Amino acid sequence: MATQQNGTLSGAPTMGKAAESAGWPRTDRPLKVALIGWARLSSQAWEGSGYNLSASELARGLVLSGHEVSYLQSGMSYGLVGGPRVRHRETWGGVRCYELMNSPNLSTSFMNFRNVETEIRCPEESALVIRWLDEIGAQLVHVHSMEGYSLDMIAAIRGSGRPVVVTPHNYHFVCPQVDLLHQEARVCEDYDGGRRCENCLPEAPLPGPARRKRAIGQTFERTLGPYAADVVRKAVYGVPATVRRAFRGEFHKGWKAPVLNPDRLLDPELSLGFERVSVRGEQTGAEDGLVHHDLPLQPHEKPKEYDSAPLEQNERMLATRDRHLTVLNNYGKRRAAGVAALNEASLVIPPSDFLRRLHVTMGVDESRTRLVRLGQPHFDQINRRARRSPFYDTPPWNPASARRPLRFAFYGTVRANKGLEVLARAIPLLERGVRERCQIIIRAGGYEWPFRKRLSLYPQVSVYGAYDLYQLIAGAGEYDVGLLPHIWLENSPLVMLEHLHAGKFVVASRLGGPPDWIVPPRNGMLFAAGDAAQLADCLTKLVRGEVALPTPRQVHEATVLRSYPSHVREVEGIYHEVLGATTRQRTVDAARSLAPSA
Repeated sequence: MATQQNGTLSGAPTMGKAAESAGWPRTDRPLKVALIGWARLSSQAWEGSGYNLSASELARGLVLSGHEVSYLQSGMSYGLVGGPRVRHRETWGGVRCYELMNSPNLSTSFMNFRNVETEIRCPEESALVIRWLDEIGAQLVHVHSMEGYSLDMIAAIRGSGRPVVVTPHNYHFVCPQVDLLHQEARVCEDYDGGRRCENCLPEAPLPGPARRKRAIGQTFERTLGPYAADVVRKAVYGVPATVRRAFRGEFHKGWKAPVLNPDRLLDPELSLGFERVSVRGEQTGAEDGLVHHDLPLQPHEKPKEYDSAPLEQNERMLATRDRHLTVLNNYGKRRAAGVAALNEASLVIPPSDFLRRLHVTMGVDESRTRLVRLGQPHFDQINRRARRSPFYDTPPWNPASARRPLRFAFYGTVRANKGLEVLARAIPLLERGVRERCQIIIRAGGYEWPFRKRLSLYPQVSVYGAYDLYQLIAGAGEYDVGLLPHIWLENSPLVMLEHLHAGKFVVASRLGGPPDWIVPPRNGMLFAAGDAAQLADCLTKLVRGEVALPTPRQVHEATVLRSYPSHVREVEGIYHEVLGATTRQRTVDAARSLAPSA
């Protein structure tokens, strides 16, 4: 296993110079900190999304402050040779990054969904982590994700004499699906002692074959390179299907290019041209304000169904403690083990108060919890841009004087939990006169082509692909209102905080953590999650001026926001706090051991 080099952190002098040039304060009490997660730290938001971006920026901030930071990822890297082991992967941003190869627990949680017993307890994996902590000389551990690890690891680390801080970025400790979203379609208010989990993710793989598949594929990639490995992989996986077809007599008949647009639709206004359209709102027999085309949705592109949640879903989740604590099978035992793991931690610091309260409802000792709001460098860049704008004290839009449409923006992914489907269903519900006073911009990572097809009917809707953090800074000038139509119990979604730092009014589902920030109508509006009609009504009220948009300054004044430097300093303070408590406890334990027995 890789060991520390010369007792110093590679890259630390460089980061010290960077901190000095940026005016970043250096600590006079440097610590050796170990961060735990599943994603590659240097990938930031590209792997692990908001959780990994938060962990990676905290790690860089700690290094800038003068701390020695190491990071361990698990459940992603596999090979055909050797058993589970820890190895150094890279040094990034002054952080020494390691990976636990051939972990008995897979990442992400979907891949490990059926590996319940090993996820509850795996002493061998925990022992590997302890050995790594010993070798790097870690004084304390900060867990950002337990995906790829067993839940008994926190108790093992505490047993080694180190304090453990946990930032739960989602519900993984109490839900193997991570989002408390049954079948990724509805809020799981009652998991029935674990029995409801059994049919939650029917496509989740068996852990053994999944590990072997990764080991073979990644070995090919490391040996042949990614492109050659992909050719081999496709050939190998295609052989069984080809043999089965051959036995059935279904031989390949050759490939034919498909006929494009076989039923080509003409624009209903084709003969109109534009010369005769001189007055806004002029109607023709065929005119309906839509863009007609013949792009059919393929079977795999059809909309996914979901269940809406009542407006009071948060309160219902917090009021059903008895249901959350019932244990009837291994999934129930897994939840109990997750709660026990958090109760072993020195401190649990969720980024939203709802996330904190729900874990307390599920059995976590409230005295071990504390709300710690997130701060990010790009949040601060977005916020500074808003404050320096000449329009900081100007409402972005007023229906009485508007000379352009009201611009709404959805930033996120096409994953079901983000609620893009809710928005896609709300748009057709807008009255034409309302819709024509809107421009809806959608930036969604993933396979967005089906949404492009469906929403290209509306000339007021633009659907783009994924975005990056730098586009976010400039993108603040492209929209007036942020949309957050999620259908899961969001914690502190970075996209919501990005909107608010930009001084934008936010229309969000009243579900999970967002109500901790959004105070209607000062900085946003809330609607029942999944209710497309309510979302359409919110948009309509804004377009008609029934709800007035505040200035960016007013949004900032109405919102509790945390800067990146203050976030890093708060976490540093927590580290020293839990280390002090651990030292005091050791002193007490030592005194008791020396005291004469009665």
